[in-house]
Amino acid sequence: MFPLTANRSRHCEGSVFRNHQPRFPMQKTNEPMLDEEHDTGRNPVYLHDLLGMELIAAEHGEAKARLHVHKKVCQPFGFLSGGASLALAETLAGYGSLTLCASGEVPFGIQVSANHVHAVPMGGTVTATASLLQKSRHIHVWNVDIVDEEGRLASSCRVTNCIKERKPS
Repeated sequence: MFPLTANRSRHCEGSVFRNHQPRFPMQKTNEPMLDEEHDTGRNPVYLHDLLGMELIAAEHGEAKARLHVHKKVCQPFGFLSGGASLALAETLAGYGSLTLCASGEVPFGIQVSANHVHAVPMGGTVTATASLLQKSRHIHVWNVDIVDEEGRLASSCRVTNCIKERKPS
Protein backbone atom coordinates (compact mmCIF):
# COMPACT_ATOMS: atom_id res chain seq x y z
CA MET A 1 0.00 0.00 0.00
CA PHE A 2 1.05 3.55 -0.64
CA PRO A 3 1.41 5.71 2.47
CA LEU A 4 -0.93 8.65 2.78
CA THR A 5 0.80 11.83 1.69
CA ALA A 6 -0.12 15.47 1.53
CA ASN A 7 -0.72 15.03 -2.19
CA ARG A 8 -3.64 12.67 -1.62
CA SER A 9 -7.06 14.17 -1.13
CA ARG A 10 -8.40 14.53 2.43
CA HIS A 11 -11.48 12.39 1.79
CA CYS A 12 -9.20 9.34 1.35
CA GLU A 13 -7.91 9.54 4.94
CA GLY A 14 -11.01 7.94 6.44
CA SER A 15 -11.54 5.55 3.58
CA VAL A 16 -12.29 1.92 4.33
CA PHE A 17 -9.75 1.09 1.62
CA ARG A 18 -6.85 2.74 3.44
CA ASN A 19 -5.64 -0.50 5.05
CA HIS A 20 -7.21 -2.86 2.56
CA GLN A 21 -4.97 -5.67 1.35
CA PRO A 22 -6.14 -7.38 -1.84
CA ARG A 23 -7.16 -10.98 -1.34
CA PHE A 24 -5.50 -12.08 -4.57
CA PRO A 25 -2.72 -9.55 -5.26
CA MET A 26 -1.07 -9.38 -8.66
CA GLN A 27 2.18 -11.26 -8.41
CA LYS A 28 5.39 -10.06 -9.97
CA THR A 29 7.09 -12.74 -11.96
CA ASN A 30 10.37 -13.18 -13.74
CA GLU A 31 8.83 -15.69 -16.14
CA PRO A 32 8.97 -14.75 -19.82
CA MET A 33 5.65 -13.58 -21.25
CA LEU A 34 5.69 -16.34 -23.86
CA ASP A 35 6.47 -20.00 -23.56
CA GLU A 36 7.83 -22.10 -26.42
CA GLU A 37 4.34 -23.17 -27.43
CA HIS A 38 3.23 -19.60 -28.16
CA ASP A 39 6.50 -17.96 -29.23
CA THR A 40 6.19 -17.06 -32.90
CA GLY A 41 9.66 -15.55 -33.21
CA ARG A 42 8.11 -12.29 -34.47
CA ASN A 43 9.06 -8.95 -33.09
CA PRO A 44 7.05 -7.21 -31.66
CA VAL A 45 4.83 -9.72 -29.91
CA TYR A 46 1.13 -9.02 -30.40
CA LEU A 47 -1.72 -9.58 -27.95
CA HIS A 48 -3.14 -12.53 -29.88
CA ASP A 49 0.29 -14.20 -29.64
CA LEU A 50 0.59 -13.51 -25.92
CA LEU A 51 -2.80 -15.01 -25.18
CA GLY A 52 -2.46 -17.88 -27.63
CA MET A 53 -5.37 -17.05 -29.94
CA GLU A 54 -5.63 -19.18 -33.07
CA LEU A 55 -7.44 -17.74 -36.09
CA ILE A 56 -9.40 -20.53 -37.78
CA ALA A 57 -11.13 -18.62 -40.58
CA ALA A 58 -11.84 -15.08 -41.68
CA GLU A 59 -14.00 -14.43 -44.71
CA HIS A 60 -16.58 -11.92 -45.85
CA GLY A 61 -18.85 -11.24 -42.84
CA GLU A 62 -17.66 -14.06 -40.57
CA ALA A 63 -14.56 -15.02 -38.58
CA LYS A 64 -13.67 -17.87 -36.20
CA ALA A 65 -10.92 -18.32 -33.62
CA ARG A 66 -9.97 -20.73 -30.87
CA LEU A 67 -8.37 -20.11 -27.47
CA HIS A 68 -7.05 -22.70 -25.06
CA VAL A 69 -7.96 -21.74 -21.49
CA HIS A 70 -4.54 -21.78 -19.84
CA LYS A 71 -3.06 -19.95 -16.84
CA LYS A 72 -2.32 -16.72 -18.73
CA VAL A 73 -5.99 -16.17 -19.62
CA CYS A 74 -7.55 -17.24 -16.31
CA GLN A 75 -8.59 -15.22 -13.31
CA PRO A 76 -7.28 -16.30 -9.86
CA PHE A 77 -10.11 -18.81 -9.35
CA GLY A 78 -9.08 -20.90 -12.37
CA PHE A 79 -11.72 -19.83 -14.89
CA LEU A 80 -11.44 -17.92 -18.18
CA SER A 81 -11.10 -14.21 -17.46
CA GLY A 82 -13.76 -11.87 -18.81
CA GLY A 83 -10.96 -9.60 -19.99
CA ALA A 84 -9.47 -12.42 -22.07
CA SER A 85 -12.91 -13.05 -23.58
CA LEU A 86 -13.20 -9.37 -24.52
CA ALA A 87 -9.70 -9.40 -26.01
CA LEU A 88 -10.62 -12.47 -28.07
CA ALA A 89 -13.86 -10.85 -29.26
CA GLU A 90 -12.26 -7.54 -30.25
CA THR A 91 -9.33 -9.22 -31.96
CA LEU A 92 -11.61 -11.54 -33.93
CA ALA A 93 -13.95 -8.72 -34.98
CA GLY A 94 -10.87 -6.76 -36.07
CA TYR A 95 -9.74 -9.61 -38.30
CA GLY A 96 -13.27 -9.88 -39.67
CA SER A 97 -13.36 -6.16 -40.46
CA LEU A 98 -9.95 -6.36 -42.07
CA THR A 99 -11.34 -8.79 -44.66
CA LEU A 100 -13.94 -6.14 -45.59
CA CYS A 101 -11.56 -3.16 -45.69
CA ALA A 102 -10.25 -1.69 -48.92
CA SER A 103 -6.52 -1.55 -49.49
CA GLY A 104 -5.06 1.15 -47.27
CA GLU A 105 -7.81 0.91 -44.62
CA VAL A 106 -7.59 -0.52 -41.11
CA PRO A 107 -10.19 -1.24 -38.41
CA PHE A 108 -10.00 0.21 -34.90
CA GLY A 109 -12.19 -1.12 -32.10
CA ILE A 110 -14.20 1.75 -30.63
CA GLN A 111 -16.66 -0.13 -28.42
CA VAL A 112 -16.75 -3.58 -26.84
CA SER A 113 -19.33 -5.00 -24.44
CA ALA A 114 -20.14 -8.50 -23.27
CA ASN A 115 -22.34 -10.70 -21.15
CA HIS A 116 -20.50 -13.62 -19.57
CA VAL A 117 -23.04 -16.37 -18.94
CA HIS A 118 -20.99 -19.53 -18.34
CA ALA A 119 -17.64 -20.03 -16.60
CA VAL A 120 -15.05 -22.03 -18.57
CA PRO A 121 -12.48 -23.79 -16.37
CA MET A 122 -8.75 -23.86 -16.97
CA GLY A 123 -7.83 -26.69 -19.32
CA GLY A 124 -10.78 -26.20 -21.63
CA THR A 125 -10.94 -24.60 -25.05
CA VAL A 126 -13.30 -21.92 -26.33
CA THR A 127 -14.27 -21.14 -29.90
CA ALA A 128 -15.36 -17.66 -30.91
CA THR A 129 -17.53 -16.92 -33.94
CA ALA A 130 -17.88 -13.34 -35.15
CA SER A 131 -20.82 -12.42 -37.38
CA LEU A 132 -21.20 -9.06 -39.09
CA LEU A 133 -24.44 -7.33 -38.05
CA GLN A 134 -24.07 -3.96 -39.77
CA LYS A 135 -21.63 -2.52 -42.28
CA SER A 136 -21.43 1.07 -43.39
CA ARG A 137 -18.58 3.01 -44.99
CA HIS A 138 -16.80 3.71 -41.67
CA ILE A 139 -18.51 1.48 -39.07
CA HIS A 140 -18.72 -2.31 -38.71
CA VAL A 141 -20.81 -3.85 -35.91
CA TRP A 142 -20.09 -7.48 -34.97
CA ASN A 143 -21.68 -10.05 -32.69
CA VAL A 144 -19.16 -12.48 -31.23
CA ASP A 145 -20.35 -15.63 -29.46
CA ILE A 146 -17.82 -17.59 -27.44
CA VAL A 147 -18.70 -21.21 -26.70
CA ASP A 148 -16.99 -23.97 -24.73
CA GLU A 149 -16.11 -27.46 -26.05
CA GLU A 150 -19.66 -28.68 -25.45
CA GLY A 151 -21.18 -25.78 -27.40
CA ARG A 152 -22.45 -23.93 -24.31
CA LEU A 153 -22.48 -20.17 -24.66
CA ALA A 154 -19.80 -18.68 -22.40
CA SER A 155 -19.93 -15.04 -23.56
CA SER A 156 -21.90 -12.98 -26.03
CA CYS A 157 -20.08 -9.85 -27.15
CA ARG A 158 -20.81 -6.82 -29.31
CA VAL A 159 -17.89 -5.08 -31.01
CA THR A 160 -17.98 -1.86 -33.03
CA ASN A 161 -15.05 -1.06 -35.32
CA CYS A 162 -14.29 2.26 -36.96
CA ILE A 163 -12.63 2.00 -40.37
CA LYS A 164 -9.84 4.51 -40.96
CA GLU A 165 -7.36 5.23 -43.70
CA ARG A 166 -3.98 3.73 -42.84
CA LYS A 167 -1.38 6.45 -42.48
CA PRO A 168 2.01 5.72 -43.96
CA SER A 169 4.66 5.04 -41.34
